[in-house]
Amino acid sequence: MTYNITHRTLYEYTAPVTVSHHVARLEPRANAAQERESFGLKIFPQPALRKTREDYFGNRLCFFAIQEAHQRLEIITTSRVTVRPQEPSAPETSPTWEEAARLFRDPVSPEVVEPYQFVFDSPQVRASEEFAGYALESFAKDTPLLTGARELTRRIFTDFKYDPKATTVATPLEEVWEKRRGVCQDFAHLGIACLRSLGLPTRYVSGYLRTRPPEGKERLVGADASHAWFSVFCPFAGWVDFDPTNNVQPGEEHITVAYGRDFGDVSPVAGILTGGGDHLVKVSVDVAEV
Repeated sequence: MTYNITHRTLYEYTAPVTVSHHVARLEPRANAAQERESFGLKIFPQPALRKTREDYFGNRLCFFAIQEAHQRLEIITTSRVTVRPQEPSAPETSPTWEEAARLFRDPVSPEVVEPYQFVFDSPQVRASEEFAGYALESFAKDTPLLTGARELTRRIFTDFKYDPKATTVATPLEEVWEKRRGVCQDFAHLGIACLRSLGLPTRYVSGYLRTRPPEGKERLVGADASHAWFSVFCPFAGWVDFDPTNNVQPGEEHITVAYGRDFGDVSPVAGILTGGGDHLVKVSVDVAEV
């Protein structure tokens, strides 16, 4: 499927901002399942400095600095992306989770050094015995890795309630665990914490999800949103994605933008500024099939 994607981010400040420096991670990735046909980024007011490069994980970054007083910052991206159907890995043929975890105990083979970095704790995701205990309900002895990951995805979807008012981007995972509610970012972090607690490399994926309007209703422009899910490394199959918010394995309707250890590595827009007072953020995303 081919999509035209428009992502608008608007910051409105109660007082003038004199200088601001930002980094944007908004350019969809190119990989075996996804072709980035075009990408455009507009920034208002016009930055005095603007540079593009890749970060450590291969995500495309745009650094920019605005050096004039402003009370409004608008960032607009337009992307055209084609997502190709992929043959899903058969869960029952994957190695057992114990075999997979054994690969990431010292000494680690050079062939798995890249995924090995996703075994460790990260700033927003920490392994624990509690998360390991929850995960083990899906990973009985000799359970194939992808079978267990699929069952864990289903349980998070069933046990936790989607509630956009329950958390913010700064809510600790422990609070999500206690409340049993949150949003896609929280559920991705939870899946990562559970799998890393078993010694399995798991990373955070940010992107977009093509949504469908209720039957008989028109699609609302700008009603889509950024989305998040997790990806676990499976020997012989590579990285395999799971979406616990929707209890699915991502396919043609998921568009990948960036990945990292947790949300902090892939935040769409981050920065520092002088002045500004309080601010209001408005975000709208439109994912339209071509």
